[in-house]
Amino acid sequence: MKRDAASQSMDSELAEAVCKLAWLNFACARGDLDSGAALLAELKVLLTRLPSLPPSFEKTPNAVEELKIARAIYENAVILSLKIKDCEAFERNFCQLKEFYINTCGIIAPSPDEYPFLGLNLLRLLAENRIAEFHTELELLSLEALSHPCIKYAVELEQSFMEGAYNRLINAHHAVPHETYVYLMDLLVETIRNEVAECSVEAYDYLPISVAKKMLMFTSDQELVEHISEEQPEWEIKDCSVHFDMAKPKSHMDLPSFKLIKQALSYARELEHIV
Repeated sequence: MKRDAASQSMDSELAEAVCKLAWLNFACARGDLDSGAALLAELKVLLTRLPSLPPSFEKTPNAVEELKIARAIYENAVILSLKIKDCEAFERNFCQLKEFYINTCGIIAPSPDEYPFLGLNLLRLLAENRIAEFHTELELLSLEALSHPCIKYAVELEQSFMEGAYNRLINAHHAVPHETYVYLMDLLVETIRNEVAECSVEAYDYLPISVAKKMLMFTSDQELVEHISEEQPEWEIKDCSVHFDMAKPKSHMDLPSFKLIKQALSYARELEHIV
């Protein structure tokens, strides 16, 4: 009797998860992100009551269905985190999703969306300029995965990024292999823009507005002005040019700490002569 009661409880929890997952899909499809986030929170609590999930992997009668539902929930969680533009939530949800991709082989069939999600994670690392982690993740992928269009897309982007071929990156923005990649491509453009801005400060004292606009990949002078106002307050616009004087790093020899170190070393040398 106790076993039957436990089995019925697990069946009801699985049925509840299936129902709420359907509502989560519906909420995300119509753009109701607040409802989606609330449903996702409820689903994650529900998953804690399913014993077949990682790390325990108990062999329950509903284990296969529970693992499939849980994997689908975390795939939806990754997409929802992108839609609300929360990179930290993306990283947490993807780490949990990756557990299903790695450790459920032979228990449930592979997800048809596994490679797109793996490519999405590579693109996130690239957009956050975490190149070492990008290559670490890449080394873990199989040859089959590396030949998938979504993975190849991320790899080609990284190659263009390393070569400084930013125009290729901008063109790739219009050829994303999946709609979920759009937000991360926007983030990648911002990363590129920041890289170009840092190099511009080091290389030039000023640039004509038309040149700065092109280098920073803006389509209008107004976009450039707004970017400077919000992101680069030390830059100055005057005489139809963008001036970087105030943004240039001070020579380290002018900093008080270096003057103190120099003075201390001088005292040490004098003390050596005395001794």
